[in-house]
Amino acid sequence: MSPVWYAARVGVRRGWTELRQTFTTGQDVFGYVLWTVLLMVPLFLVRDDPLEGAGISAGAFMLPSMLGMTLAFTGMMTTAQLLATEREDGTLLRAKALPHGMVGHLVGKIVMVSGTALVSMALPFAAGVFLVDGVAGRGGGALLTLVWVVPLGLMATLPMGAVVGSLVTSPRAIGLLMLPVMGLIVISGIYFPLSKLPEWLQTVGQVFPVYWLGLGLRAALLPADAVAAEIGESWRYLETAAVLGAWTAAGLLLAPPVLRRMARRESGAAMAERHRKAMQRVG
Repeated sequence: MSPVWYAARVGVRRGWTELRQTFTTGQDVFGYVLWTVLLMVPLFLVRDDPLEGAGISAGAFMLPSMLGMTLAFTGMMTTAQLLATEREDGTLLRAKALPHGMVGHLVGKIVMVSGTALVSMALPFAAGVFLVDGVAGRGGGALLTLVWVVPLGLMATLPMGAVVGSLVTSPRAIGLLMLPVMGLIVISGIYFPLSKLPEWLQTVGQVFPVYWLGLGLRAALLPADAVAAEIGESWRYLETAAVLGAWTAAGLLLAPPVLRRMARRESGAAMAERHRKAMQRVG
């Protein structure tokens, strides 16, 4: 077995270990529960409000949309946060010191973040189906759609998260991204159909994977008549695959050189300088 493949296998085991740890840590479990509650509050408030022309409630529309949003932002923001944090605390520097250590480290993060994203989706879904009617009634057709939408969504967001985490100077910079993230949620058709927005905002929203993940999950989980609320009254499977595939390709092209550049620049002196600046801010 080549050293790279061995490092990747070690990374898979490390990812599973970290995943088990997060499910047995009280603070992390509380975070999953809190996220579920935060998603359920707006869902509960509009669970019986009809969505005009779609034959479903606003709550039924929102549930799969919020699951798509959760997948996108867990894949991207969690990956970025973890890389930025471990860059600052020296974890990446220690991984760099091992033969093919960065390969194993990144594989482990992919496993861990993917598992976190799936759990972050599963809990709101399990709670939401009891609050709203008309969701998850398509049987095998829904499963076939989920089989390609969810993995492709992870592939579209994880590499971009790695790029963001490699470029930011500290974990605190990730928090500054939340304002544009909130704006992206508004124009991505999560809480109301994108077709209700002006055309120029519809165009902007369709550039990013959040909208397409929401659309793909609505196509999987909502009744066929609900397509009336979508742009062009179509689930646009081909467009969904094309846009998510384009983000995947862009991420896979950008992430390796950006990560290699970050790894080359990591050193004990660079980490000490970051700690010195952090202490100055505290002082």
